[in-house]
Amino acid sequence: FFSLFRYLGTGQSLASLHYAFLVGKSTASVIIRETCVAIWDALHAAVMAQPHKEQWKEIADVFQQTCQFPNCAGAIDGKHIRIKKPVRSGSQYYNYKKYFSFVLFAMCDANYSFRYIDVGSYGSRSDSAVFAHSNFGKMLQDKALDLPEHTALPGTTSPAMPFVFVCDEAFALGENLMRPYSSRGLSLARRVFNYRLTRARRVVECAFGILANKWRFLHTPIHLKLETAISAVKAACVLHNFVRARDGYNFEDSLTHSLHSHRPSVVRGHRQGAAVREQFTAYFMSPHGALPWQLDAI
Repeated sequence: FFSLFRYLGTGQSLASLHYAFLVGKSTASVIIRETCVAIWDALHAAVMAQPHKEQWKEIADVFQQTCQFPNCAGAIDGKHIRIKKPVRSGSQYYNYKKYFSFVLFAMCDANYSFRYIDVGSYGSRSDSAVFAHSNFGKMLQDKALDLPEHTALPGTTSPAMPFVFVCDEAFALGENLMRPYSSRGLSLARRVFNYRLTRARRVVECAFGILANKWRFLHTPIHLKLETAISAVKAACVLHNFVRARDGYNFEDSLTHSLHSHRPSVVRGHRQGAAVREQFTAYFMSPHGALPWQLDAI
């Protein structure tokens, strides 16, 4: 057990654990795998259960209070986890940054806690492909996330707006998925929208930063079998949530981390998502939705 936390907390090699705890390298690897699986099984339902309708509303309330983005149910992003080349994997895990990795896709709330993760997709895949093949993406597409009914934005009575997840330009625009406008030739209102969206979306970047700085094995390539590496990342994510809930949510978000973002790709959105985004854009320029400092910030 102590060897696991030494590994997760420092990223020491199996050889170092061998000398520190007088166990064989293969034994240390088995201990890490079995303990990480046990941690995931014990904590997953308690600290990363799928939110129900009332919990989605609570998440959105915190986003409104801290990020001033109404009807926001979460922020999503994907990060590369550097690994050694898996056996007989060809180029599937070889990413555009020229190293081997799998993807940690996550959705987090405004308290920097992970509400959903998908771990282990090929490093060669784009964020949008990982999202589309994840259970979360499929449930969002099938309207199976139990999101609240459409609600008017604060200070207004209409139109009723959907609850949305904020993301970067690597994802496709959708009714429940808000991405920034393309950076070319933007109007003032669209620049304000991009600023407001970035304020909300940065929480997932900060969550990755907290994760990597707490569990420092994520700062270096993971020299474990692929299945063990995936289990270690999943265990680190639920331990992250457990520690956040235990210690409270006060956090200064000026962190750096070594998890690398996906390369943005051109992904088309659909008409309904564009209409929702235009409504948010208009709201952020209205007296009810504007922030006093937003024009100075863009």
